[in-house]
Amino acid sequence: MKAIQIEAFGNPAEVMKLVDVPDVGTPGEGEVVIALEASPINMSDLLMISGRYGYRPKLPSIVGTEGVGRVVAVGGGVTHLKEGDRTLVPYPSPAWAERIKADGSRLRPLAGGDIHQLAMLGINPATAYLLLTEYVALPSGAWVIHNSANSGVGRALIAIAKSLGLKTVNVVRREDVVAEIKAIGGDVVLVDGPDLAKRVAAETGGAPITLAVDGVADTATMNLLGCLATKGVLVFYSAISGKPFVGPALPLIFHDVSMRGFWLANWFNTATSDKISAMYDRLTPLVASGAISSPVAGTFSFGQIAEAVAVASKNRGKALFTPG
Repeated sequence: MKAIQIEAFGNPAEVMKLVDVPDVGTPGEGEVVIALEASPINMSDLLMISGRYGYRPKLPSIVGTEGVGRVVAVGGGVTHLKEGDRTLVPYPSPAWAERIKADGSRLRPLAGGDIHQLAMLGINPATAYLLLTEYVALPSGAWVIHNSANSGVGRALIAIAKSLGLKTVNVVRREDVVAEIKAIGGDVVLVDGPDLAKRVAAETGGAPITLAVDGVADTATMNLLGCLATKGVLVFYSAISGKPFVGPALPLIFHDVSMRGFWLANWFNTATSDKISAMYDRLTPLVASGAISSPVAGTFSFGQIAEAVAVASKNRGKALFTPG
């Protein structure tokens, strides 16, 4: 079968290769085989392939981390899935292959919905949901602030927060995306800057904010810290600036503000199958209805690696592999 594999870390457009690998074979007890239909290229994929991520797989390695496909074979003991069902490629299975063998216990059939949006359900919406629910107990009507609001995680966070009865302050880095983020449900949308805290207070009526989500780092961290109430929590999930965070010590000392880090892989390492299923049961209808949606910049066959990476690297919408 065809797959995209790396044998060395480096420039993704150069080290990603289309190769023939042995077929995955028949599923064992509790397993299913999935025929991949669509899989996005995430920024985390490109960072990992270049050797600049939090882990490095043993080489050679099939790459890619999420997607959606059809069940084409079912192993013994699997009763909740049948051949023909559409399901997620479980995170973080190597996804860029024509067939993926996976543990069926964490999977469920997916109902209707746009296949490209369903392919992006596994990581960004899950990350956004856990950022909103794992660190601070937020009552209905509470405010949350996050930067990189125009990212896949940021767009999902807006919809999920609304479904939880929360209000969002959405920080972006470009004026030209403000109207779009407002249109998808952002309550307050502001361009980042050193006076962010004053503008946030003016827009929210000085409401206390106890959760800040940081996907940028650099001086953006300092700007978020200035918006947090006493005992607030700032959670990092990414550092898209590529720079160390900059922040004052005084909020941590005098206002008991804390800083945490989140990585979805760590959560999956300890989460039960029931907890994983419950999370996706909540998220899937939001994706299927279009409430959670990310722009798609293009779809590509496995043979169009260079073209796909070029589009994905621009970070102006997702590039997806659609091997079928």
